[in-house]
Amino acid sequence: MSMASDLDLEGVKQAYSVWALPPVEVEVRLKNLMENLRAEFGGPELEPHVTVVKSATLTEKAAREKFAAVCKDLNSYNLVVEKVDTGTCVFLLLRSDPQVMEISHAHFGHNTSFKPHMSLIYGDLTDEEMKKAEEKVFILEKSICSLAFQVSRLALYETPEDKTLKSWKKVTECYLHSA
Repeated sequence: MSMASDLDLEGVKQAYSVWALPPVEVEVRLKNLMENLRAEFGGPELEPHVTVVKSATLTEKAAREKFAAVCKDLNSYNLVVEKVDTGTCVFLLLRSDPQVMEISHAHFGHNTSFKPHMSLIYGDLTDEEMKKAEEKVFILEKSICSLAFQVSRLALYETPEDKTLKSWKKVTECYLHSA
């Protein structure tokens, strides 16, 4: 490894997030929903994921170490959609095993009251557009609130502040042990 690469891994801090990745059949369904919303309301393209740890500022080496520890300590788990909601985006609020958040908090030091969520559309939407997008979710996916799936993969992403999301990149991924 070169000196520059050593410095990148050890010295420079970036924003990192941990994402739970849905199984392929759920990913396809959600991608279709997200593409339809984006076609009508705009916004950047994003991969279907559930944010488990949001934006921890770390060196890549520290982020990889913490991520590996989470993966080692966590078994596959189930997620259930609680509701569609809005805030800075339109998203699915999910119910998860509290152990997932506790383990993530233990390794990344984040607030355990953070709720796992899946953003469906990002963008600079007005309150009225946000409400219309939320309603559109139910038109496109009538049964979205009955969606439940098992998470067996986590990914570590570099997620610097970037409204286009083009600079976001996957660093590594792991498969969780079966419960």
